[in-house]
Amino acid sequence: MKISAFDVRVGNLIEYQKKLWKVYKKSHVKPGKGGAFVQLEMKCVSDGTKLNERFRSEDKVEKAHVEPRNSQYLYAEGDSYIFMDTTSYDQLTLLREDLEEQIPFLLPNTEVMINFYNDSPIGVELPTNVILEVVETDVMMKGQTAASGGKPAVLETGYKITVPQFVSVGEKVKVNTDTGEYVERT
Repeated sequence: MKISAFDVRVGNLIEYQKKLWKVYKKSHVKPGKGGAFVQLEMKCVSDGTKLNERFRSEDKVEKAHVEPRNSQYLYAEGDSYIFMDTTSYDQLTLLREDLEEQIPFLLPNTEVMINFYNDSPIGVELPTNVILEVVETDVMMKGQTAASGGKPAVLETGYKITVPQFVSVGEKVKVNTDTGEYVERT
């Protein structure tokens, strides 16, 4: 199925240059001159080579035919991450290198979609946004309400993010899993 390169998400599998690629990072770039494009960092499923490729807004890519299965993340054990198929209740183990950039957004009981290609698990698609608790950040000083930018914060998974000045420890924030950026306080 052909889809716009702008619709590709982190964790998707695409067929490109006669190989199967897993998307690990995605960034939108809108230069001052010329049209916008999307930069995809991909890893070949068969041989592990990495590729950074730019696609213009009109470019189409072939989304690989995979069998998605609803699953739930259960727990981590060393470098292994254990998931459960929510239909058959079978447990499945994925390794740290299979998840890469998605680990900071995984909390126990998170619903995910695991993609299977030829009956082998090859990728996890996270929800667009996840809600995580702030466990460490600077205290806002009186009078800093008009300060521009944000402040660093550490979330319950250990992920570091920039949040607005008004966010404090113990609050929950919504984070975009594609960009890794703060969306809103919940």
